[in-house]
Amino acid sequence: MIRAQLDKLLTVVIAGVLAGLVLAAAALPAALVFGIGFSALSTPYSELPNTLRTPPTAQRSNLYANDGTTLITSFYQEDRVDVPLHEVAPVMRQAIVAAEDVRFYQHSGVDLRGVVRAFTVNKRDGRTRQGASTLTMQYVRNVLSNDPRLTETQRDAATELTTVRKLQEMRYALALERELDKDEILTRYLNIAYFGAGAYGIAAASKRYFSRSPAELTLAQAALLAGLVRSPDSDDPINGDADSAVARRSYVLERLVESGQVPADRAAAASAEPLQLRPSETPNDCTGVPDAHNDWGFFCDWFTRWWSSQSAFGATADERQRALRRGGFSIVSSLDPGVQRATTEQVLKIYSTTRAEAVPTAVVQPGTGRVLAMSVNRAYSVADNPVGQKNRPNTVNQLIAGGGAIEGYQGGSTFKLFTLLAALESGLPLSTDFVAPTQLLTRFPVTGEASCDGRWCPANASPSSMDGPRTMWSAFGRSVNTYFAWLTEKVGADRVVEMAERLGIVLRAESDAKLARYGAKDWGPFTLGVAATTPLDLASAYATVAAEGTWCAPLPVVSITDSGGRPVDAAKPDCRQVLDADVARAATDAARCPVGDQSMYGRCDGATAPGLRAKLGRPVAGKTGSSERYETETVVAFTPQLAVASMAANPDDPRDAVGQAVQAEMVNAVGEVLAFALRDQPVRDFVPPSERTAFQAQPQAGN
Repeated sequence: MIRAQLDKLLTVVIAGVLAGLVLAAAALPAALVFGIGFSALSTPYSELPNTLRTPPTAQRSNLYANDGTTLITSFYQEDRVDVPLHEVAPVMRQAIVAAEDVRFYQHSGVDLRGVVRAFTVNKRDGRTRQGASTLTMQYVRNVLSNDPRLTETQRDAATELTTVRKLQEMRYALALERELDKDEILTRYLNIAYFGAGAYGIAAASKRYFSRSPAELTLAQAALLAGLVRSPDSDDPINGDADSAVARRSYVLERLVESGQVPADRAAAASAEPLQLRPSETPNDCTGVPDAHNDWGFFCDWFTRWWSSQSAFGATADERQRALRRGGFSIVSSLDPGVQRATTEQVLKIYSTTRAEAVPTAVVQPGTGRVLAMSVNRAYSVADNPVGQKNRPNTVNQLIAGGGAIEGYQGGSTFKLFTLLAALESGLPLSTDFVAPTQLLTRFPVTGEASCDGRWCPANASPSSMDGPRTMWSAFGRSVNTYFAWLTEKVGADRVVEMAERLGIVLRAESDAKLARYGAKDWGPFTLGVAATTPLDLASAYATVAAEGTWCAPLPVVSITDSGGRPVDAAKPDCRQVLDADVARAATDAARCPVGDQSMYGRCDGATAPGLRAKLGRPVAGKTGSSERYETETVVAFTPQLAVASMAANPDDPRDAVGQAVQAEMVNAVGEVLAFALRDQPVRDFVPPSERTAFQAQPQAGN
């Protein structure tokens, strides 16, 4: 083993040089011995590698729910969390010193007596029974061999079996001891040492083997852990040799008795204790989310994507992910376990995890962008699926927020909101009249089924309830296609597209992005939601209207603190005013109509989800949407405090229609989620728009 080889090398190669000094130690003052023996080994603290002055120990980052205590998962390359010495049981501190460096508090970094003692014992027994490395020297070796800023070659050189390297280690140990007190060195050692079974540092080791904190360790437990650091892989009692681990525990207890730190009878009792492990493994990454909360995995996945986009954590996505897995961040997420549970329950009432159809749903807080829940009827897992079932029942594709292979689903008539806003911003009032025909021939060029001699000619889905004189209130409430096609012509399709993107709709499909960039002026059908979107984007866009025009980037966190307890600014909401407040209020007033509420001016007439207001029992606004042939169905609803968006589609086959009937179930589900999430919040009404914006608005400057 490397540790044993290193110690043997030290004792054989250096002992001859130092033995004389050690033998003289009893007669000569220590200062004289060190002055004679180590003048050539001394080095200034200022010349130490930065890694030794400020050790870059990798620490796991923990992701919590919004209560700050419920662990969602951890992220780590090495399972380690640094703890101060006062959070380590005194018996653990004693045990590690007794096991590794009984004269730790007497020497100055290199123990001359220990060198000769090890040399004598090892020569007598013909094998390496005792090592000569001090605890400080071991710490130096650990830091240099684990420094992420070094190349693999440099890390190998830090632990190579040479006299030069060993002398360098001694020089560094002496320098550290001149600048750091013993307790600081012991703290650093306890936090960097490897204890086997994937546990780095005493906090992780205590949890891994005994499911407790290092402050709670008993004598027997402390002695076991202290005995593991010499041979952590082979002596690991979980995966290795439990008998060897127990033997090492007895050895540590003997050393504690010999050093006078523990009475013999107490040590004997500890030695007689059976090996009572209570192993627990720290979850790692999003697939490590507890099985009982598997639905949290999709939120976790989106969190990691968000983290990768934040420049505060590194210059590249790879650097940011390394920071997450090494930086020791404590992250309080925005995930509300109760709201998440309620959302998942409603989603599963619509479709089971084995159905081809999915109902991805997102819950967003207006004014902050914080995401309280992300649910879909799938298992977050890398497990194999039946042949032909790409995303069911298992998937790690981001069905709710989009990204990667997921472009999204057609939003249908929910996109009429962007036409409504563009018209209001251009100066048209809510009372803008138009006699909506059953079918309208527009100037927009198209091909395919919606084409009439090369021009777009949309029709109303239900002429009997949609045709006739309409205003923005009644046209939005009844979802009149021809009214909004006419309105798009009036304000310009490019302004409608720009409005959607301003409110956070990301056009992930290459064809959609190309049209938005090069053909937006002719993209009339955009108002009917032919572009792909996601529930998270839609919830965020409608939350902007709920927040009276304040758009906030979707945010998965409440707070982030680094390993030193300092807050990180990336956790703050990223918000800006993108709409005039009165324009947003006017859009909200119209959006009350589709869900059975009434506008402030009493102008709602007809609804596509008429029962939602009565069911919820508080002011609410929103919109439903159906794509062509009912391939997708969408429901969005919001109050001043919360926005929910739910979409039904087949992620593996967008042409496989879910059918119109599911929309009523989705309306009920969204209402249940809102009711639960707002159960303890006061009833708040929307602020009415001005009469000017409702009835006689004038052109306004764009944003």
